[in-house]
Amino acid sequence: MKRGERTQVAIIGSGPAGLLLGRLLTQAGIDNVIVERKSKEYVLSRIRAGVLEEGSARILDEAGVGERMRREGLVHHGFDIAHFGERHRIDLSALTGGKAVLVYGQTEITQDLMDRSEADGAPTVYEAEDVAISGFETGQPEITYRKGGEETVFQADFIAGCDGFHGVCRQSVPEEAMFLAERIYPAGWLGLLSDTPPVSDELVYICHERGFALCSMRSPTRSRYYIQCGPDEDASHWSDERFWEELKLRLDPEMAESLVTGPSIEKSVAPLRSFVAEPMRFGRLFLAGDAAHIVPPTGAKGLNLAIGDVFYLAEGMIEYFRKGTESGIDAYSERALRRIWQAERFSWWMTSLLHLFPERGRFGRRLQEAELAYLVRSEAARAALAESYVGLPL
Repeated sequence: MKRGERTQVAIIGSGPAGLLLGRLLTQAGIDNVIVERKSKEYVLSRIRAGVLEEGSARILDEAGVGERMRREGLVHHGFDIAHFGERHRIDLSALTGGKAVLVYGQTEITQDLMDRSEADGAPTVYEAEDVAISGFETGQPEITYRKGGEETVFQADFIAGCDGFHGVCRQSVPEEAMFLAERIYPAGWLGLLSDTPPVSDELVYICHERGFALCSMRSPTRSRYYIQCGPDEDASHWSDERFWEELKLRLDPEMAESLVTGPSIEKSVAPLRSFVAEPMRFGRLFLAGDAAHIVPPTGAKGLNLAIGDVFYLAEGMIEYFRKGTESGIDAYSERALRRIWQAERFSWWMTSLLHLFPERGRFGRRLQEAELAYLVRSEAARAALAESYVGLPL
């Protein structure tokens, strides 16, 4: 952009939330500019989960970026929970009237959205340094950044903060204007990505005396495995061999025997955190995705919440620019937060159900065992889990 130009919506951040919002607005004929502080290659290198609710997949279809997702994504009608040395299947489709989830990596979604953005000729500024926002409380939003040693300042009707937990947008809101709720869990996930066939056709969640584990996949030939570790664990201290041996100890003998190991493509530690900032609107600044909320990955809700936020926000902005009415943008924060807190509850419950937290003591451990036993026996309990896992209605 050139100094002094104006756009209707400035989007800060080019992850899936920012790119999808840009696409939905472009589709509706609304001018927008995406500003990203990292390079395109860096954004695409971030490895994230990719379990999509039906509603999320439908939104991507409607945005015109679902073709490859439908071709390459893996439809899952259930998953397994393993504990006490036994595996129990949660039949999502049978418990929810035929609903399922779609396994498709977040990196692939990002690539599809970037390709569509380039085809649209939508303006995106990568490697923008010293990004700053101002004026959103007075009705005159302004965005400043530097690139190639040159400073650019431009105005917008609205700013969408899609720049993640550490981004500038939430940090620009006065502390007294925001309520923050947070829980830090005493654990992290050590994840390994490998070009090996998955050990199971569907996801397997494992509650074990050595700690939680998850067997998942990105494709029929690419697997993603996680093991519970300390929140401050250093992934570099884990050789591939050490990871595979620890994972095998948490699997039942049949799974451990059939596990195909191989060199890691990527290895990293993700701390577990629950976080919500509310409200999600501050004058003409709107927060979406990880800028406003974080969930532990156990319930597979992070990406789906971001897509839901963007769906609500795009609806409100399109209504504003087409009809001049503000009911949609006025309702955005409340609508999004209702859904967010339901996902926060579910993600907290799944995390508590499946992870070993020694500070709970014997009483807490026995309660956890009772909860797992009840889940196995009760169809009503499994139906409640399945309803949240496949996604509450938008």
